[in-house]
Amino acid sequence: MRNALSVDVEDWFQVGAFETVIDRADWDGLTGRVERNSDVVLRLFAEEGVKATFFTLGWVAHRHPALIRRIVDAGHEIASHGWDHARVFSLTPDQFRADLARAKAAIEDAGGVGVTGYRAPSFSIDTRTPWAHEILADEGYAYSSSVAPVKHDHYGWPEAPRFAFRPVAGSALVELPVTTVRVAGRTLAAGGGGFFRMLPYGFSRWAIDRVNRAEQRPAIFYFHPWEIDPGQPRVANAPLRSRVRHYSRLAAMEGKLRRLIRRFEWGRVDHVVAGQASRL
Repeated sequence: MRNALSVDVEDWFQVGAFETVIDRADWDGLTGRVERNSDVVLRLFAEEGVKATFFTLGWVAHRHPALIRRIVDAGHEIASHGWDHARVFSLTPDQFRADLARAKAAIEDAGGVGVTGYRAPSFSIDTRTPWAHEILADEGYAYSSSVAPVKHDHYGWPEAPRFAFRPVAGSALVELPVTTVRVAGRTLAAGGGGFFRMLPYGFSRWAIDRVNRAEQRPAIFYFHPWEIDPGQPRVANAPLRSRVRHYSRLAAMEGKLRRLIRRFEWGRVDHVVAGQASRL
């Protein structure tokens, strides 16, 4: 079973956890580490012989075009993560369409290839955005990986399907939700990010194995370049919960990633979507 490996390319100061304490107007004055950290990820993938999808902010692509070219030249897929990490439910439909267009133009200009995949910042397509998938279909995207079918204080659409589905009638657009696992009647997040970093490695290994074997479905796994960077600056005035989530076990992340990559088969999201589309 080939699982989807993905990276949400954003810098340490662009995460949702810090959006109330770091203003977007101040981003250019902060010490950026996204290029350095993404290059570490590229080396890790090269050493382990895997390809992945890099969901990239247009803001990052505009400022680091050489990084985007290195990602493409290494054989990875480049896809959109929106312009500047604005959550979809914070935008109007027209603003969302404009955000998509701005990000896509920057990423395609930098990478020299077309963008057909999208992931909403903080998995922010949910019941508040019934128009989002229709706009993605209108704009020609082949797939989205923007839904987290869980309950969470920052995001979540617990009623959504757990596996690939077509969200727009009459459209070929595929939504590929991030991986969850059912345990004792509850749906638990098992697709990476902070859950993977903070929980024991054995839980993620068991969950992905269960999804692959018992449910015969690929896992959709993600992480961020800043998650393998224990030397990043600390945001002292962020809420305690945000600081715990953001900074816990950063030093352990790279080793855990290598173990997971070696345990399962991985590939680009677009390739996994192609395989799932035939089942829909």
